[in-house]
Amino acid sequence: MARPIVIAHHLIFTAYGWWLPNDPRGSNSKTIRNDVIAELGEVHHGRKRVQPASADIREFYREAGKRLRHELLTFSERDVSAIAAAFEEAIRSHRYTCWACAIMPDHVHLLIRKHKHLAEEMIANFQDQSRLRLRAEALRSTDHPVWGGLGWKVFLDHPDEVQRIVRYIQANPLKTGRPQQAWGFVKSYDGWPLHEGHSPKSPYVKALRASERYP
Repeated sequence: MARPIVIAHHLIFTAYGWWLPNDPRGSNSKTIRNDVIAELGEVHHGRKRVQPASADIREFYREAGKRLRHELLTFSERDVSAIAAAFEEAIRSHRYTCWACAIMPDHVHLLIRKHKHLAEEMIANFQDQSRLRLRAEALRSTDHPVWGGLGWKVFLDHPDEVQRIVRYIQANPLKTGRPQQAWGFVKSYDGWPLHEGHSPKSPYVKALRASERYP
């Protein structure tokens, strides 16, 4: 079977302090560089198979908030609006195609079509643009970190996966009792690269045709 070609990136990144290396849910970290934070618990590399209770996670971050160098903040409605405006600027400036976006109180999900930029570069652009916007609108001080690190990326190689992640991101606010978000910079997924009028010679289409999952 031919090697799949990535067609989209699911980008996830958190607000400062909200997914620590020893988060009780597990994390992508293998070490803790801050001895004060290390006292909160051991590192579990990867997401735990059995997830802790919400009360345990809240208690963990109540304690973490006492130990972090900067105040543990969440995004208000004004913050979310500013971040969305910054994301729109980044998408327009870099000509990204966004198929889904959820800006939550402590983290962000973005689904971006394959681009010349690597996933890490896209995350950096979104973080930089939004950090500048929040500070320009006096929603964050210049000495307070906005984002909590480089984030994560998940590579998607089939339209079925893209559609699944679109649904997942759209449902994120609903799971926490918030209304579904609708952003002007988000485009409806049209099945790319299998959308109507696609070129059968496209390398993406050829890769999908060669895979067992293509009908």
